[in-house]
Amino acid sequence: MSEEFLQALSDVLGRWDIWLIVLASAVYGIFVGAIPGLTATMAVALFVPIAYWMDPVAALAAIVTMVACAIFSGDLPTVLLRIPGTPASAAYADDAYAFSKRGESERVLGLTLLCSAFGGLVGAVVMMLVGRQLARVASWFSVTEYFWLYLVGLACAVLVAHGPKSKALLSLLLGLFFSTIGLSAAHMEPRFTFGIPSLYQGISFIPAMIGLFGLSEVLLILSKGDVRSLSATNPSHPRRRWTAVLASTFREFGDRFRHHKAGTARSSLLGILVGMLPGAGADIASWVSFAASKRAASSKDLTETETEALHSIGDATTANNAALAGSWIPTLVFGIPGDSITAIVIGVLMMKNVTPGPQIFDEQSSLVFSIYLIFFLANLMLIPVGFLAIRLSGNILSIPRAILFPMIIVFCITGSFALNGSSFDVITMLMMGLIGFLLTRRGFPLGPVVLGIILGGPLEERFVQSLTASEGSPLGLVSRPLSMVLAFVFVGFVVAIWSSSRQERQRDSDTGLPPS
Repeated sequence: MSEEFLQALSDVLGRWDIWLIVLASAVYGIFVGAIPGLTATMAVALFVPIAYWMDPVAALAAIVTMVACAIFSGDLPTVLLRIPGTPASAAYADDAYAFSKRGESERVLGLTLLCSAFGGLVGAVVMMLVGRQLARVASWFSVTEYFWLYLVGLACAVLVAHGPKSKALLSLLLGLFFSTIGLSAAHMEPRFTFGIPSLYQGISFIPAMIGLFGLSEVLLILSKGDVRSLSATNPSHPRRRWTAVLASTFREFGDRFRHHKAGTARSSLLGILVGMLPGAGADIASWVSFAASKRAASSKDLTETETEALHSIGDATTANNAALAGSWIPTLVFGIPGDSITAIVIGVLMMKNVTPGPQIFDEQSSLVFSIYLIFFLANLMLIPVGFLAIRLSGNILSIPRAILFPMIIVFCITGSFALNGSSFDVITMLMMGLIGFLLTRRGFPLGPVVLGIILGGPLEERFVQSLTASEGSPLGLVSRPLSMVLAFVFVGFVVAIWSSSRQERQRDSDTGLPPS
């Protein structure tokens, strides 16, 4: 065993202050991630001034732990209230909320917790074993490959959406339209701003997501006049004892691991590979993995069972936490941030006179080993802290909606305002809440709208850059082998969407229903 690894063991596991920092960061990450609008990136950004007074190992331990816990705790409002705590949670918001309405919130939250921890541990193992080699894959991606990757992500949003695919496509187009509002990154021209200065920055996706999923759900339930608590509407599912919840959760996770090996491996690998790509991150990893799981289930049976729905949610949560470790691979090897969080990490490392890049494996090898151990410790700490959060959050279900809904609205307003300290973001949230309410009433899914807002700008920018590099020739979009492969993947998703839509029309025709 190398001397550097022994030093890392002493620096991480042999220090009581590291254990306390990991525990405190886990609680902090759970708290921040559970509040819609307060993202893991914001949690890390607020922590940077404190990191100045800490040594590199302690600072990195805090960052890794709070991010892993914040990504999971975004599932708490997603499952209980249908308000995605993170953009990654929006992929399975409707499926997860369906379990909560049946009184099974603890079941799905327990599974997402263990899948998140498992994905993070697998990502740490891969980062430790083949991180340097896998990072070369990220270097193969040019702007053209990112263009196709974003298209694949958008196609996934349509494929996994509930209801008619035609309505999902229209929702996606609406989201893409919202993404064009503001100053174009490709042309530096204002579009659809109507002379309003606040619109020059475009529509921020976090207030839009809070409004579409959070406020719209409040308006939808209020329109039905039901003010009872969630637990009162599900009397056949009483709250179980804590020991029973733990036993059933670990048993269900074990069954999933035994009977869903291929899906577990696929979601872990997808999360790591997508996380390695700068700018992709956990959001796209979650959508792509969720779509792949749904597609694999539909290829076996047209009717989705409860178990298959849980597998899809578990695959998405496995992928998004695996992507966290994947995003550190280009950060350590090339000094290129995999996402906004690792961009802050690079700043923290440089503040500590540590420069990320190939030389870090030789000059700071004990620190690299410490990072590997921190990922293991953070994801293991996530399990007990996460279970405690699940247990405490279950009290939300017993609060009467007449009390809960004003609290939700306050959180929606606070989360929207906290992003930039802008009242315009609050107005955006309110407007998106009304739009989300109208879309839901008409059967239009909201997930594609959110992803369209997130990816619309980068998609347009990569498209213009690709055409510019090929001197305006569309053939430049498929001039590289990797871009051609991704193009074929996108075409495969389009064919799958068309096939699914045709099957829906056929079923409507057989049952005598009007076309959707």
